[in-house]
Amino acid sequence: MNGLKIMKILDPKIVGARLADARKSAGMTQQEAADALDLARTTLVAIEKGERRTNPHELISLARLYRQSVSDIVGRPIVTESFVPQFRSSPGIGDQEPEIDAIAQTLQALSEDFVALENLRSMPLMRNYPNEYQTSGGIPDQVAEDVATAERNRLGMGDGPIGNLRDRLASDVGIRIFCFGMPSRIAGLFAYNDDLGACIGINSKHPRDRRNWSLAHEYGHFLMTRYQPEITVLTVSGRTNKRERLADGFARHFLMPAGGLNRRFTELHRSSESGITLAHVCSLANLYQVSVQALMLRLEELRRLPTGTWDRLKDEGFKVQHAQALLGIDVESAPIETLPTRYIDLAVAAFRDGQLSEGQLAKYLRTTRLGAREQVEHSEGKIHAEDNGTFTVFTPDLAQALGGR
Repeated sequence: MNGLKIMKILDPKIVGARLADARKSAGMTQQEAADALDLARTTLVAIEKGERRTNPHELISLARLYRQSVSDIVGRPIVTESFVPQFRSSPGIGDQEPEIDAIAQTLQALSEDFVALENLRSMPLMRNYPNEYQTSGGIPDQVAEDVATAERNRLGMGDGPIGNLRDRLASDVGIRIFCFGMPSRIAGLFAYNDDLGACIGINSKHPRDRRNWSLAHEYGHFLMTRYQPEITVLTVSGRTNKRERLADGFARHFLMPAGGLNRRFTELHRSSESGITLAHVCSLANLYQVSVQALMLRLEELRRLPTGTWDRLKDEGFKVQHAQALLGIDVESAPIETLPTRYIDLAVAAFRDGQLSEGQLAKYLRTTRLGAREQVEHSEGKIHAEDNGTFTVFTPDLAQALGGR
């Protein structure tokens, strides 16, 4: 079914919302768009509100004006409420609304495509969501610790470091997590609806440890305020509202639980004749995949380091990156995948089974046709095997049943 036919059965409010999103992505006001197409502004307002159904000629003209295809606007197979309006009232947005709109649209488009691939492959996401945790009453930091402890117990994580938080939340909970470029002042965003589930976007331009913290922070929002979309704006003043303090408290306790951290710190102290050194702390931060600053402040909080240690080192000119380089700790070189592994696997499998063309695969993977072909070759997992002194290449069937019980 082509875009123009789909338009006839889509809710005009959805078409209008998508047109409004496309206009804002193009950086145009309603008046500018109306003038360019010789429409009355009131007509465009009515179309965007869904009060007037757009005709095919108007749709084609609007799509061309916004530098999008008709299918980008009405051909997306998943129909759900737009994320964009939900973020505009977030604290700290101010005059950054166009940037926020673009980020929200990116998260929504990726999430919708993820669901579309699942539907195509008849492999719906398994959602292992807990009930929303109650946060009213009690001391905020204690509430955050209680939620973090309960969630670690629910997922069987114990109290140790979490090796790969993104994969863990994706596979064990069913969170849709994407990493893509955002303005530096944006750490990440979270949104939820019944059609798409929990969706998180993380700024791929940030260092690994900042991304890890942002992911735990957004996960905290999902657990405690699921129906309130949130975008994390980094502020200089450090002033944050209660929701942000709860989410940051959750991230601190979830990533660095007191029991496990105290135990490891004690083991390091006992094994070192000279006591705890900067090298120990930097290595411990790398193990927990948090910043050295975050770990030091946590150790101060737990009274394992003297209060003010981090501030003193900073005043003395301590440079974390230099210390990490001396220790051979590299938190920057690992490639960052925009798309989750499951998303890529579903797209490649659909292509191999003839459900997607090469062009469609490239569109889903946000790459060129050449990039799509390279991804298919990479995903096939080719293995070299020796046979009578010669080597051959074969592709194992990774989906074959092994008959385990």
